[in-house]
Amino acid sequence: MAMYVPLGEGRYRATEHTEGPWDPRHQHMGPVTALLVHELARVASRFPGLPTARLAVDVFAPVPVAEVEVRTEMIRDGRRVQCLGASVTSGGRELVRATAWRIREAGSPASEAVPPPAPVPPPAPGDADSWIARDFGYGRATDWRFVKGSPDEAGPAVAWGRARVPLVEGEETTPLERLAMFADSGNGISGVLDFDAYLFANVDLTISLFRAPEGEWVCLDAATTIGPRGRGLTRTTLFDRSGEVGTATQTLFVGPR
Repeated sequence: MAMYVPLGEGRYRATEHTEGPWDPRHQHMGPVTALLVHELARVASRFPGLPTARLAVDVFAPVPVAEVEVRTEMIRDGRRVQCLGASVTSGGRELVRATAWRIREAGSPASEAVPPPAPVPPPAPGDADSWIARDFGYGRATDWRFVKGSPDEAGPAVAWGRARVPLVEGEETTPLERLAMFADSGNGISGVLDFDAYLFANVDLTISLFRAPEGEWVCLDAATTIGPRGRGLTRTTLFDRSGEVGTATQTLFVGPR
């Protein structure tokens, strides 16, 4: 079973694979972000060859594990840059809004290549799979391999991830959709507070890319900082097997459960 079952005209039924860690009734923002990327790719463009360079997502309210609709629009069309918009609604209420900047492909002198991160470590001996996140749908639908840090200890972490199930039923998941699916997990793998005592959910996610991602594996090098007044920030560097592709940031709401 995929994370979403298409119902036609931008409508989808979310499955149990989208369940987030805070409440089983609400989706993890990773699948939601990937679904936004999926629908934005469908927006007709007069000028091909404009890959996504930035995606900014604002979360107004939790997205239920239910039927959702994604609406898209062209905000600014152009030959060199485009700005697209998208929103996620459920039950007639707008829950998430996003903008995406697309920049035309052209030759340019690249910076010195950044060395790729450590290779994906193998599963532990005797294990069919690697670490599976806490017992919630998105965690069970993803496969994680930690290079630095651990899901059982607080602090910065470096981890590889890949999806166990497709994003949309009957369709192949693209590398950009895979990256979007995992970029929202920086906060989750680098938490510094007790999960059972504190809520530290992100209200936004901004992904900035200087090249297109490749392959099925995504690597997150993430660190979270919590301030003294109920706010936090997660900074994540994003990699594929060839090296760095960009960054992601998340602004956190922090409070006791």
